[in-house]
Amino acid sequence: MKQKIFIIAGLLLLVIVIVIMVRDLFSSKKEDQKNPYDYKLNELKKTAGKQIAYNEALSFRTGLEEIHAIACGAGDRIFVGGSKGVEIFEKDGKPAGKFGFEGFASSLAMDKKGDFFIGMQDHVEVYSPEGKLLKKWNGISPESFLTSIAVSDSFVFVADYGKRAVYRYDHEGRLINRIGEKDPEKKVPGFIVPSPYFDLAIRYNHELWVANTGRHSMEQFSYDGTMNSAWGEASMAIDGFCGCCNPSHFAFLHDGSFVTSEKGIERVKIYSPKGEFKCIVAPPSAFTEGTRGLDLAVDSRDRIIVLDPERKQVRIFVKK
Repeated sequence: MKQKIFIIAGLLLLVIVIVIMVRDLFSSKKEDQKNPYDYKLNELKKTAGKQIAYNEALSFRTGLEEIHAIACGAGDRIFVGGSKGVEIFEKDGKPAGKFGFEGFASSLAMDKKGDFFIGMQDHVEVYSPEGKLLKKWNGISPESFLTSIAVSDSFVFVADYGKRAVYRYDHEGRLINRIGEKDPEKKVPGFIVPSPYFDLAIRYNHELWVANTGRHSMEQFSYDGTMNSAWGEASMAIDGFCGCCNPSHFAFLHDGSFVTSEKGIERVKIYSPKGEFKCIVAPPSAFTEGTRGLDLAVDSRDRIIVLDPERKQVRIFVKK
């Protein structure tokens, strides 16, 4: 009996030795191999101080459990949408009201009357300035996930990550047309959106811009769906966009310059109206590593308002 125990113990010891040897062998091979896809993010996150042209002037916390969307309205009031409601703040960050609903606001915009147009995953809901539900639009599709909404004088534009499409509606919720779907005859390449970061915005009240994140490009469309221009490139350099899908969000300064945010390398930058890199607003060191969903807004004074979901804060940056 004792002899059998010794034999079993000896076999177990032999197995352990073999496992350790194999593990060490493979570990040494892994250490010798270089990962060709290693972006060396720590190096990329180092930002030259002279490129940072903004300071953080103000920050304040929100009371929502999750925050997803930000917008700026009349009097530079700031609106934050998220889980089960919208919070309203004065331009200095003081609370000015809130209203609730079921679900969560994945996107948020206002018209000139102050009515809220809120993306609710697969449909849009319209609320009065006091937070009263005015209308619930028809759902688009079970696969839909609305990530951005913009309102012009006559139309409402909605980006749908789930269907990789942009829709143009009238203000009553009647669908007019779809924009951006692949069409070789019109030279529209189609949207490549690997993750639920798919933003759009209107410039000069007539130019529709959409972030085609998988292509690392900004694309401009006429309202009928004609693609007119594009800029942007995949690059490790500071003037490009890297990772799987960037820029994740964007907004416009009053001169038409683009304000962009990214994930992977958490930062906010500014490009000229023609898409030329100008400066950094907030470097990666300003954010908690891994932060995503840096939605953007701009107020009447061109203050850049950044939604920070990781810290549950609204953060305001001003030019130095």
